[in-house]
Order: sequence, then structure tokens, then C-alpha cells
Amino acid sequence: MIDWQKEAEARREDLLRDLDGLLRIESVKDPATASRKRPMGAAIGEALDYMLNLTEAMGLRVENVDGYAGYAQYGAHDPVTTIGVLGHLDVVPAAGSWTSPPFEPTIREGKLYARGAIDDKGPTIAALYGLKIVMESGLPLSKNVRMIFGTDEESGMSCMRYYADKVGMPTVGFAPDAEFPMIYAEKGQFNPTLTPKIAPVESKSLVRLESFEAGLRINMVPERAHAVLSGDIRPLVESFEEFCRRHRVKGAAEINAGQAMFTLTGVAAHGSEPEKGTNAGTMLALFLEEASLQPEGKAFIGLLNAMHEDFHGERLGIACSDEVTGPLTVNPGVIRFGMEEGDTQIQFTARCPVSADYGWIKAQLEEKVDGFDFRISDVREAGSHYVAKDEPVIRALQTAYAEVTGDEPKLLTSGGATYAKFMAKGVAFGACFPGKKMTAHQADEYIEIDDLLKATAIYARAIYELAK
Repeated sequence: MIDWQKEAEARREDLLRDLDGLLRIESVKDPATASRKRPMGAAIGEALDYMLNLTEAMGLRVENVDGYAGYAQYGAHDPVTTIGVLGHLDVVPAAGSWTSPPFEPTIREGKLYARGAIDDKGPTIAALYGLKIVMESGLPLSKNVRMIFGTDEESGMSCMRYYADKVGMPTVGFAPDAEFPMIYAEKGQFNPTLTPKIAPVESKSLVRLESFEAGLRINMVPERAHAVLSGDIRPLVESFEEFCRRHRVKGAAEINAGQAMFTLTGVAAHGSEPEKGTNAGTMLALFLEEASLQPEGKAFIGLLNAMHEDFHGERLGIACSDEVTGPLTVNPGVIRFGMEEGDTQIQFTARCPVSADYGWIKAQLEEKVDGFDFRISDVREAGSHYVAKDEPVIRALQTAYAEVTGDEPKLLTSGGATYAKFMAKGVAFGACFPGKKMTAHQADEYIEIDDLLKATAIYARAIYELAK
């Protein structure tokens, strides 16, 4: 009988060394450095090369799939039997205030801090070391195990669509990119861009909104917002400190060259769980709600106010729910206002129940935003994903989790989207444990080292259970 936890502990130093090297690569998508061989940018390409070199040195068969993805395979059985383990190497920008540099991995009090520590470099390395344990233990397998490394998970998952079209995707497997025990159902996504129906015009108003900016990605709750106003601005500046104190947020305002500049700091969170953060953009709009703004500024702020803490889309008229995945959630993640045509837009992500009707959602939203003289100018949709509870892959992963942890392997659902949906019978499996804080997309992202090793043991047991 193999002691999976002991095997993981025996590889602690090697695992942390290899993870450290990966975490030091600032693998944020960067179109400015994109090339044919590195379509997501130079740094993400470097991260993919790192993983393929690392896995090849472990004795795995590797292939770079045109820079969009890569794989490392153990076994030469019938390809139809292949078990997929899908992780991603790209990360979201390291916004906010970090205690230590986000791409200089630092261990404090048993926690490894870095961007990507929990999402998803740490779990991906843990899964790789789980496979390494199986390999080095000489356990007989009847199926291939293929680790697939993606490069565009945080910005649309074009990498996995490319891989699936060019190579073909395993049917069964898991993505180590969420929570334990496992997520068997993921919500779909309805991601619209809202823009004004009319161009800015000159108008007489007491206060003029010149610019507004918050957020970097729709799948992140904006942590910081900036606004510039002109006109009768002194009363606003004088009342801003009291507003921030009342709402328990940090903010600053100053007057320079006849304009007032407001900055507000909220709390970042994953866009699929907006209630866990404080949206700096909609909070700053709440402050500006009573200002005597020009018509286009007033419409923009009014729409943002309708979205403030409207986590389930009730004021937008798109609230819906089902028994499998629960209620729809809304996160306004990219917010811009400017006085030139084309400068103003609000992008948000709605995470939709598996039974949601996207046509109904769009119609409801169009009617609501029309009242603010806005329209839906673009929509990106992604379907939901659901695996039946009695599928063998579910039972196999439950067996692995229960055996290593001794805990009940409850089935979960999520508003987040993972690579699991690219496999017909794929589920999201770890690596955040029940009761632990999920710090993905936040400043000071971390994973507890003991949890990282426990996840490694679980992944080793799971890989063996799936492929034996």
C-alpha cells in the first residue's frame, strides 16, 4: 500500500524549486510581444517552454502545439484511453498592493506568496508531481496520462479551442484549477460590452465628468478606480473623505489645474464571486450619484449605480437561478469613460446557471440599459458544463480525495470557468481545500505549502485511480 502523502513529502524540495522557477515568469498575456511562435506574448511563451523542458527532463513525451498549448504524456496505450490533466500557465495582472513582489516567490509562515501560487501554477506543478509519483512508483497503468498546459485561460481560453481543433481533447480527466473536493458543474458566461447610444456633446452643467477608469479584466473585481471632474468641484472634494469613511474604503481627492482627481481603493476578488470583493468602480460611481453632471456623464454614472452591489442582476432585470448551480452573478470588471466617441464602455461578466436562457438575458438587459441611453455593442458567450454525479470519473476522484484526506468528498458547483469543460467528462479538482481562503486574482495571492503537498498526494492517487 503506497503512502501517497509520504511520497509527496519526500519530493517537497524538488517541487518547490520547480514551482519557484515557474512563478518567477511574469506570464501575463501581452499582445505587444506576441509572435507566431508565442501567440500570447513573450513571457507566456517562456512559461510554456519552461514546463515542456521540465517535463521532458522527467522522461515524458512532449510537444509544443504552435505556442498555444503544450502537452507532456506518460504511456503509449490506445489514444482513446488517454486521461487528461489540464492546467494553465498564464496569470492575471498583479494589481493592488503586495507585501512582497508578486513575481518573486516568498514563503512566510508556511505560505508561498506569488501571482499564480493558487491560480494555477501551484496546482499544475502539484499535478505534475502527482504524475511523477505514479511514474517513479512503477505502478502499472492501462491508460495514457496527458498533462496539457494552456496559455490563455484568463483571457478567453482560445488556447484550448486551438488545441482541441488541432490535436483533439481527451474525454475524461480533471483541471487542477478550483476547489476540493471537486466541482462537477460550472456556470456559463454571458459577457457583454455596453456603450453609449449617443456621442458626447457640449452642455452646460455644474460639474463635468472628464474621465473615469476602473478594472483590468472582467474576471476580476476592480480594486482601484480613478475619476477626473471639472466645474463646481470643491464641494465634492470636501465630502469625499466622509463618504470613504462611511463606506469603509480608502480614497483620496485633490484639485490640480482646475480639475478634481478622485481615487478610490476597494477589494479585489475573482469575478465569479463579486460579493467577496468591493468594486472600486461602482463604489466611486455611488459617490458621484448626486453630482450635477452633464447628460452623458449622468447616464454613465446612473448605469454604474444600477450595477453597484447588484451581485445577482436583479436591478438589471436578468436575475435567474436553478437547483444545480444557483443564482446568476454579475461583475462589472472593465469600466471606462471619456469625452471622445468610443472612449466610454462598461464590460461585465454574468456567470449563468446551467439552465439559463441567454436570449432572454440579452433581451432583458437591452431593455434595461436602453433607459440609460446605452446599448449592447458586443457579447461573448460560453456554455455551462455539467457531469452527471454517477459518472466513473466522479467516483474515482471521490475515492482519491477520501483516501488521502479522510474527509467526505462532497460535490460542488462554481461560477468560475475552467478547462474541465473542454472534456466531455472533465471536472475541476482542487487545489483550494474546504474552509481555506481562495486568493486567486487578489493581491498577496498564496498557497499553503502543506496544502500544496496534500494536493500532490491527492493528484497522485487520482491519476492512478483513473489510469490503472
